[in-house]
Amino acid sequence: MSGRRTVKTVALILSAAFCILTFACGTKTAEPNRPEGPAWETLSAVSETPVRCATEFSITQYTDGYEMIEIPATGKVLLVPEGQGAPKGLPEDVTVLYRPIDRIYLAATSAMDFFRALDGVSAVRLSGTKAEGWTIPEAREAMERGDMLFAGKYSAPDYELILWEKCDLAIESTMIYHSPAITEKLAGYGVPVLIERSSYEEDPLGRMEWIKVYGAILGKEDEAAALFDAEAEAVEEIGSMPKTGKTVAFFYVTGSGAVNVRKSSDYVVKMIETAGGEYVFSDLDSGNALSTVNMTTERFYIGAKDADVLIYNSSIDAEIFTVDELLDKCPILKDFKAVKTGDLWCTGKNLFQEPMGLGKLIGDFHRVLSDRDADGLVYLHKLTNGGK
Repeated sequence: MSGRRTVKTVALILSAAFCILTFACGTKTAEPNRPEGPAWETLSAVSETPVRCATEFSITQYTDGYEMIEIPATGKVLLVPEGQGAPKGLPEDVTVLYRPIDRIYLAATSAMDFFRALDGVSAVRLSGTKAEGWTIPEAREAMERGDMLFAGKYSAPDYELILWEKCDLAIESTMIYHSPAITEKLAGYGVPVLIERSSYEEDPLGRMEWIKVYGAILGKEDEAAALFDAEAEAVEEIGSMPKTGKTVAFFYVTGSGAVNVRKSSDYVVKMIETAGGEYVFSDLDSGNALSTVNMTTERFYIGAKDADVLIYNSSIDAEIFTVDELLDKCPILKDFKAVKTGDLWCTGKNLFQEPMGLGKLIGDFHRVLSDRDADGLVYLHKLTNGGK
């Protein structure tokens, strides 16, 4: 073992022992040399961050600069002003974060776009995705420079590196529920964990509004509010326009040959409707918590054969560029109206990692449904009859 790794291993052992023996619960540890905080009961709520569309979080401001982020399904996080201490008598279910928060381990890939939008990528020191896995240039370039390090995927974090880098927050997606021991271990090492739920928002604007959570974490609340308001205004302007009357099928073909489509309550369907379209499977509900449904090609044929527009979802499957590639995946599509008229489109692979782009995607949908030229599209491209 190299000298550096030996030192890191010793640091890991000592840090873990210190957290476990001294603090018991890593998410509420008092940091050395911090002043004693006020009694929790002496602090009072003075304001709340306005939340227009999101349902999965709230943010409350307290006296003396303390701020509480509450994510009902996953917990409460108290942001402590820089140089101050955690309040005495704080409820046991509250996780404490000390500002500044600038050495983050980000395992929730889609949250990176919020940091990018807020010019806060530098606050993410550790990534759960390797450089080649990022479609966000700022994240990939930071890793290539060494400003951001790979610290293991969410299900196999590099605890040694996380402690060595003095990580002050781990941000996880709900995928971490499949590995609950990991959050317990991180907490035991004194690393607070925030499990974010932006993907559970049914309203696309609600997903984008999570930028306010990251604005609070970075101390950029005003910038976050301004960014969201601009996106909301653009989306609402599109939503106020007359309906196009066009029907849309949004889908991809699975490896087993089934066709995966969105349930009628899914946020993508709301985006299509906001853009003036009509989703062909408007009454589709599988009865489970999943946002998508797999159906046979025969059922898809019946429901989507006469759709005016077909949009292939490459967020999960490989991106395609030609009509032939589409027909190779599902030959029966050759009889579809949209194939005959050439109204065939595909999403870009960057869609999953860019929740702040949902407004632009709604704009793309509207442009396609309004028969406008494709030059201004951001997340969609038209399938051609030729090569790429």
